[in-house]
Amino acid sequence: MPKEEQKEDDIGLTVKKDEDMSEWYQQVVLKSELADYSAVSGCIIFRPNSYEIWENIQKVFDAKIKKTGHRNCYFPMFIPESLLVKEAKHVEGFTPEVAWVTHAGNTPLNEKLAIRPTSETIMYASYSQWIRSWRDLPILLNQWNSVVRWEFKHAKPFLRTREFLWQEGHTAHATKGQADEEVMQQLFEYVDLVENHMAIALLAGKKTEREKFAGADYTTTIEAVMPDGKALQMGTSHQLGQNFAKAFDIKFIDQDEQTKHVWQTSWGLSTRTIGAMVLMHGDDNGLVLPPKLAPTQVIVVPIIFKDTKDAVLKKTGEICLALRKKGIRAEMDAREEHSAGWKFNHWELRGVPIRIEIGPRDMKNNQCVVVKRNTHEKKTLPLDNIEDSIVELLAKIQDEMLHRSKAILKGSIVAVKDMNALKQAIGDKKLPKAQFCCTVECEDGVKAEADGATSRCLPFEEQRNVAGKCVRCGKESKGVAVFGKAY
Repeated sequence: MPKEEQKEDDIGLTVKKDEDMSEWYQQVVLKSELADYSAVSGCIIFRPNSYEIWENIQKVFDAKIKKTGHRNCYFPMFIPESLLVKEAKHVEGFTPEVAWVTHAGNTPLNEKLAIRPTSETIMYASYSQWIRSWRDLPILLNQWNSVVRWEFKHAKPFLRTREFLWQEGHTAHATKGQADEEVMQQLFEYVDLVENHMAIALLAGKKTEREKFAGADYTTTIEAVMPDGKALQMGTSHQLGQNFAKAFDIKFIDQDEQTKHVWQTSWGLSTRTIGAMVLMHGDDNGLVLPPKLAPTQVIVVPIIFKDTKDAVLKKTGEICLALRKKGIRAEMDAREEHSAGWKFNHWELRGVPIRIEIGPRDMKNNQCVVVKRNTHEKKTLPLDNIEDSIVELLAKIQDEMLHRSKAILKGSIVAVKDMNALKQAIGDKKLPKAQFCCTVECEDGVKAEADGATSRCLPFEEQRNVAGKCVRCGKESKGVAVFGKAY
């Protein structure tokens, strides 16, 4: 086998997505250079290809929250044990996953320090000092940071790791109504981010009591379904009520001169969403990235022959420059040590949305070959105003990817009326929806009887008609829930 062909085999995938999605996922993440394993069990290295995607997500969401008055800050990653245990339900929910610092060198600490699993407690200790009057409200703060949750389940890059990156918003308000409004505002900012930038269709809804965030009055969520039928929580927004305010004594004197506790929210979205994009959009050739978030949106590949090399490289550079002036993230692959075919495979694996090929014959005809990564469709376009054509094509690809995701979501949800049908739907890798009493007893019962399936949410759009009987116990329904096995 020629040396170059051997290299192509090495970088390509050796398993098909629909045959072994778990192995396919691992290969895509590693071979596309999104991530690598680290010396710390359960933790990954974010390589530049994935970190640039995260930076693009940051840019979009950061602009969104700043428009509504939110500001970024940074609190310590170490949380004294005395703070973490202040809110009983919260600490009960997180204690099994907390990593502790107990020594400084060889000297035991006077108090154990938790490595941040989430920042409510460390932040709210300061809120209690900062807030005195209604004039100090609302507090609208956000952090971009990492958190550590020492899970013992099998690690999966981006989807389940002991340390991950995220943003966490923490707000304080004078009234319940203002906090409720904040919860929904941020949830639907997430909907826009995930659907219109990540091209992943969502269910937006409320979590059951069993599934809500520890310490919250209620939790809202956005849930996606992956091509293998498993659900994936993409982001959450929590109404914390006055639970933390009472635990941390966060009070203010209102305009009526009465002393009151604040109402609080928290909301977060993490690098798990990168894993979701891999699962949702990838194919047997590797990544397929949505244009809005792809680090490189267009790769321009010159078809090089000895006699025409200089002219082709010059034209390729001109095309690349024109695309960049239009705001397109374009790169040129002029490496001569690799064949054009090797380059095609290389960039397909990395999910670049559009490939432009140009050789001497194309130049002679004032045209280029354009290949869409999501469909592999190949077309010939004139070089005149090519940048305008590429802008339109990127938008079309973005729309096509979301449309495909919506079709997967729609085809995955099935209505059921009894437990046999619910179990059958889970076995068929579907997401059954059914009337549900929402009790912890039935929540646990469904999980035990339906192969570990849990309620993903009570979708807002399904709550118009909640009259009926619970799918499991037959008692009065509290809402329509969607169930599924989850990552």
